[in-house]
Amino acid sequence: MARSTLQWLTAAVCALMVTSPAFSASNSQPKVFGWVEEGLLLPENISVKIKLDTGALTSSMDAKDLERFEKNNEKWVRFNVELKDSDTGKLESVPFERRVERNIKVRGAGGAERRPVVLMKMCIGDKVYNEQFSLKNRGKMLYPVLIGRRTLENLGAVDVSRTFTMEPKCGKSASAQ
Repeated sequence: MARSTLQWLTAAVCALMVTSPAFSASNSQPKVFGWVEEGLLLPENISVKIKLDTGALTSSMDAKDLERFEKNNEKWVRFNVELKDSDTGKLESVPFERRVERNIKVRGAGGAERRPVVLMKMCIGDKVYNEQFSLKNRGKMLYPVLIGRRTLENLGAVDVSRTFTMEPKCGKSASAQ
């Protein structure tokens, strides 16, 4: 390549970098979350520890006392989520009712089973996500909520050396993703 062409090309690339939004200093860095974060289940405003699970496609929630029922000719499920009270340290059982969006077949070492999937709103960082959760009583779990890759791709990067990097701060004007 001729020297003048190379100089022109270098100048053009530099000009593009300065004027392009992708290289602009005003662009914020992508958010980086820890492998464990705090989230808020909405509209109940209940704080939960969430594990960002890159090995799972669908998010899941540890659901106790799972009971299927019909409401207005639709399939619904009633369940409890056990959470540790931040003041007393005691386990609390928080009741939920949600419409079943679909059922999924999950294969594991013990065979295959069908699990209900419900839609719930969750605040992570400063955004509200409409998230599908498969429900299963998974025993006494340290993290009652696992966030899968379907949400992680919209959330940001995960740094496995960090935890609790962002406090949930979703106001009433926060929009769902």
